Amino acid sequence: MNVAQRVAIVTGGGGGIGSALVARLAREGAWVVVADLDAEAVRAVSETVNADHRGSTVSAGGDVSDTEQIQQLIDLAESAFGPVDFYFANAGIGGALGLDVSEQDWDRSIDVNLRAHIRAARLLVPRWLERGEGYFVSTASAAGLLTQIGSATYAVTKHAAVAFAEWLSVTYGDRGVRVSCLCPMGVNTRMLTAGEDSGDALGRAATRAVTSAGDVLEPAEVADAVLAAIEDERFLILPHEDVLEMYRHKGSDYDRWVRGMRRYQSSLLAQA
Repeated sequence: MNVAQRVAIVTGGGGGIGSALVARLAREGAWVVVADLDAEAVRAVSETVNADHRGSTVSAGGDVSDTEQIQQLIDLAESAFGPVDFYFANAGIGGALGLDVSEQDWDRSIDVNLRAHIRAARLLVPRWLERGEGYFVSTASAAGLLTQIGSATYAVTKHAAVAFAEWLSVTYGDRGVRVSCLCPMGVNTRMLTAGEDSGDALGRAATRAVTSAGDVLEPAEVADAVLAAIEDERFLILPHEDVLEMYRHKGSDYDRWVRGMRRYQSSLLAQA
């Protein structure tokens, strides 16, 4: 599906992968609503992109896990540009470490990393079914196919995000609703370095588990991979090709994979 002259909403657009997606979409001729909890950040992203592609974006600050605010984004897109063609459920948060995590931490991770996707789909998919087309792009993580050392909340919610995207594609894919699921490994964003800066051995291990497993990509490289996958209408987007081989090893002998992950975690903790 071509993005030119299409209307998109990108959540988590204040930086990282989100802002790179906004820039790439605008360059390809799309109109974009840029959303993020950080209103100042998305305003800056919008202004920067508009300087090169006049009138291609508008920004909105708010909690994109909240149904009312998602509806406001849809309304803004329609008033500024027209009906929404693409929704990039890209906003995400890193998880708290270990098992001793509060109910509030669990709720927040589930809301942002999973329910935000569900709530957006509930609003948009009926419209897309009526029109006969629409595209939902879910940002999950390689942790949603493999796991995340250190953070149960992140690993669990990213697995769930992959599962929801799969279900969405299976259920509505033959009725014009296209779905892609982005599962990157290390990307040069603040989220990647949060564990290293946490002062916690498990946090340092969590970051090093990602950075030592493969290349750390720049957000623009990930955005390029996303646009290429959308053009081909591919479900699984893997900017790190090694993730597929890791996933195959996991599925071929689950017990061996779990034992290997335990050894890997032990070695990382010893270094931390």
